[in-house]
Amino acid sequence: MTPRKRGGGGHGVSFFFCCFQSSDHPEITYRLREDFALQAMEPALPIPSYDELDAMFSELVDELDLTEKHREAMFALPAEKKWQIYCSKKKEQEENKGATSWPEYYIDQLNSMAARKTLLALEKEEEEERNKTIESLKTALRTQPMRFVTRFIDMDGLTCILNFLKSMDYETTESQIHTSLIGCIKALMNNSQGRAHVLSHSESINIIAQSLATENIKTKVAVLEIMGAVCLVPGGHKKILEAMLHYQKFSCERTRFQTLLNDLDKSIGRYRDEVSLKTAIMSFINAVLSQGAVSYFLEFRVHLRYEFLMLGIQPIIDKLRSHENSTLDRHLDYFEMLRNDDELTLSRRFEAMHIDTKSATQVFELVRKKLAHTDAYPHFMSILHHCLLMPHKRSGNTVQYWLLLDRIVQQMVLQNDKGHDPDVTPLENFNVKNVPPNGPPKKIYASGGISQQFPFLSVINYSSLSFLLMWIYHSAFICEFISNDFICPSLLDLYILCLCFRLKVSNEEIKRAILTMDEQEDLPKDMLEQMLKFVPEKCDVDLLEEHKHELDRMAKADRFLYEMSRINHYQQRLQSLYFKKKFAERISEIKPKVEALSKASKEVLHSRNLKQLLEVVLAFGNYMNKGQRGNAYGFKISSLNKIADTKSSIDKNITLLHYLITILEKKYSKVVIFSEELPNVPEAAKVNMTELEKEINNLRSGLKSVESELEFQKKRPQEYGDKFVSVVSQFITVASFSFSDVEDSLSEAKVLFLKAVKHFGEDADKMQPDEFFGIFDQFLQSFGEARQENENMRRRKEEEERRARMEAQLKEQREREKKARKAKENGEDDGGEFDDLVSALRSGEVFDKDLSKMKRNRKRINSQTSDTGRERPITKLNF
Repeated sequence: MTPRKRGGGGHGVSFFFCCFQSSDHPEITYRLREDFALQAMEPALPIPSYDELDAMFSELVDELDLTEKHREAMFALPAEKKWQIYCSKKKEQEENKGATSWPEYYIDQLNSMAARKTLLALEKEEEEERNKTIESLKTALRTQPMRFVTRFIDMDGLTCILNFLKSMDYETTESQIHTSLIGCIKALMNNSQGRAHVLSHSESINIIAQSLATENIKTKVAVLEIMGAVCLVPGGHKKILEAMLHYQKFSCERTRFQTLLNDLDKSIGRYRDEVSLKTAIMSFINAVLSQGAVSYFLEFRVHLRYEFLMLGIQPIIDKLRSHENSTLDRHLDYFEMLRNDDELTLSRRFEAMHIDTKSATQVFELVRKKLAHTDAYPHFMSILHHCLLMPHKRSGNTVQYWLLLDRIVQQMVLQNDKGHDPDVTPLENFNVKNVPPNGPPKKIYASGGISQQFPFLSVINYSSLSFLLMWIYHSAFICEFISNDFICPSLLDLYILCLCFRLKVSNEEIKRAILTMDEQEDLPKDMLEQMLKFVPEKCDVDLLEEHKHELDRMAKADRFLYEMSRINHYQQRLQSLYFKKKFAERISEIKPKVEALSKASKEVLHSRNLKQLLEVVLAFGNYMNKGQRGNAYGFKISSLNKIADTKSSIDKNITLLHYLITILEKKYSKVVIFSEELPNVPEAAKVNMTELEKEINNLRSGLKSVESELEFQKKRPQEYGDKFVSVVSQFITVASFSFSDVEDSLSEAKVLFLKAVKHFGEDADKMQPDEFFGIFDQFLQSFGEARQENENMRRRKEEEERRARMEAQLKEQREREKKARKAKENGEDDGGEFDDLVSALRSGEVFDKDLSKMKRNRKRINSQTSDTGRERPITKLNF
C-alpha cells in the first residue's frame, strides 16, 4: 500500500541536523542509522502475509512521524527486516503500555500541582515525587508513539504546563520542578506536530520567556536554548522579539535585553565560574542578530546590535575571554566577526576604511561629510541646534525625551515605503513615510477653524506687534495649539518666542524695564531681538493716537502698543539695550579667535618637533626625487598634505604618511607627538580674518550709535524713573576699555601671523589664517588618523593570528568530537530534530557557514582593494 505523507519529526529513531546547505533558512533533515535494528531478536510469531504485514508496518511507520524520504526507505526494507522491527517495537510498547495510554493522568497531575501554588507546606519527599511525575511526562513526550503526543495536545496539555508556569510562587520558580516543566515543552517541540502546536499558541513563547526571571541557572539555560532554536525556524525570529518585549514589561526593565546583559556580566556567587549560562546567552544573542529579517536587512541587524552595544556588551565580551572556553569563544568570535563585517559594509557606504562606532566624534564627522552640500544639511544642523535645547538634567524623566527622539529615528531607518517596521516595537500611529516633505501633515490657518475656537484671534493684524503681544498674553493656549497641529509658518518666530519665554508681565513693568535699561533683568536678549522686529510704524502710532480716548476699550495688545509708543526714542532705546546685553557675549566670542591666532602663530614658529618633522619630510622628498629635483632646500607647506594622498602601489589603504609615521616611531619617537606643541592650531584654522575684522567694525559702529543716543538723551529733560543716561554712561566707560583691549590684541596677533607666514616662505598678502593654519590642521588630523590606522592594523594582525590559532584548535576539537560520535556505542536515540537544533546552536556549529562566508568575502574585498589600489604609486613627490 502507498505510504501516507506525514510531517517531519520522529520517536524511537535517530536523526541528525544538517546546517546551512543552502542560502535558505536552516532545514531540519533526518537520517536513519545504518544499524537501525532496535534489538537483535528473532520474532516469536510467524511472519504474516505480505498485504497484512504491509498494513501493520504502515501503522508502525505512521507512529514514527517520518519524512516522505525516510518513509520510502523504511518500506523498501525486506519483509523479514520489517517483521523484526515490528515485533521489536510492539514488544517495547507492551512493556510501556501503562504509560502510553495515560496523557490524562499527567494532565490531572499538572492541574493538581498548579492549584497548590506553593512548595512551602510540602515535605521534601512530596516535592521530589512532583518532580518525578513531571520528568516522567518529559520522557513520555520523547519516547511514546505519536498518538500519545497527539492526545496530549488534543487535551490541551500545553495550556496546563503554561498555566503551571504562570502560577508558580518563588520557591517553585527556583526549584527543579521549573526546569523539568521547561524540559517538557522542549520535548513536545521535538517533533513537527508538537512544535507547530507550541509556535501557534498565542502565549507560549511569552510565558517561556518569563522564566528568564528565575535565578535557577539550569532553567535559564533551557529557556535560552529553546528561544535561540525558535529563532532558527521560519517565523520564529519575530516571535522571539515579541517575547522579549513582553518580558521587558513583565520584569519592568528599561530595555528588552537588559536582563540578559546583566546575567552575562555577573561574575560573583553562583555566576563566578558559570560558563554554560554565558554560552547560552551569547548563542541566543547571535541567533537574534543573524536569523529572520536581520539576515538580509543590514539596517535592522545594526539596529538590534546597537541595543546590545548600548547596554555595554563589548566590554563584557572582552571580560568573557578570560574564561578561555573554546565553545564560548566561538560565539564571541562570531559576534565580533559579524559586527566587523557589517561595519566594513557601512564604511564602504561612506567611502571610509573603518567606522569606529564607539567614537561619537567619528560618527558625527561621517554623517556631516555625507550630508554636506546637500539639501538635507540645513535640517541636520537644525536637529543639532534643537538637541542643544533638549532637557539634559541627570535627574527626573528627561531621558524620555531622548528615548522618543531615538525611537523616531530608528523607525525612520527601519520603515519601508509601506510603513512596515520589521521590529516589534514601533511607535503606534506614527508612520514616518506618510509625512509630506514640505512640512507637517496638516496645517490650520487663522482664517479657518482656529478663529472659531479662539475668537480673539480673528480680529488681529498678524503682521503687527499687536499679534505678538496678544500671543504673549494668551500663551496658555500654545500647548492646545500644538496638540491640534496649529502651524502658521509666517508666525514661527513669534511662536518660538512665546514657547521659550511665556512672559507674564504688565505694560507698566515692560515700560519700566526699558526706561531703567532693564536693571532687574526682566527682558531676555531673545525677547528684545523679536521686539525690534516689530517696532510700530509711524502710521500705527498715529492711528493709536487718534483713538487714545478709547483706551479703555482697546485690546490689551493695542494698549501695550500705545504705551510703548509714548516712550521717547523707543526704537533707539531698544537698540541700545539690546547692544548692551549682547556686548559681553560678542566680546567673549571674538577674544578666543584673536588669542588662538596669536598663540598658534607662536607655536608654529617655535615648535622644535615640527621643525624636525619637516626636516624628515624634506629628506624623504629628496630621496624619492633624487636626480634633477633631488637636492631641494625646502618645500611648500601645502605639500604636507600630499603625503597622505600618495598611496602604495600594493595596497591603496597604505599611504606614504603611514610609512612616515612608522619611521618616526622607530627613530624619532618625540617627533610623533608634535601635535602637543600645536594645541591652538585647530582653533586658528577656523579664524577668517575678513569676518573677524567685520565683527570688530560692527562693535565699533554699535558703540558709536550708543554714544550718539547717550548724547541725545543728555540734552533732553529726564523723565521720572528714566536711568538711560546713568546706566549707559557707565556701560560706555567699561565697554570702551574692553573694546580697546581686543583691538590691541588683534593688532599684535596680525604681526605674529605675518611673521609666521613669512617664516614658512608664503605670500603674506594672499595667505589668510584659515588657509595657513588649515594646512597644518589638516595635516594634524591626517597624521592622527594614520597613526590610529597603523595601530588598528597591528591589532587586526594580532587578532587574525589569535583567531587562526583558535580556529585550528576548534577544528581539532571538532575532529575529536566527530571521531567520538562514530565510536559511540549503539543504543536508543536520546533526542530528535529540535534537540539537534539546540545542540548545533549551543556548540556554534549553526553559524559555521556564516563564518566561512564572511571570511571568503573579506578575502575577496582585500583582493579587490589590492587590484584597484593603483591610483597613485609612490614614485616621485613634487617638492
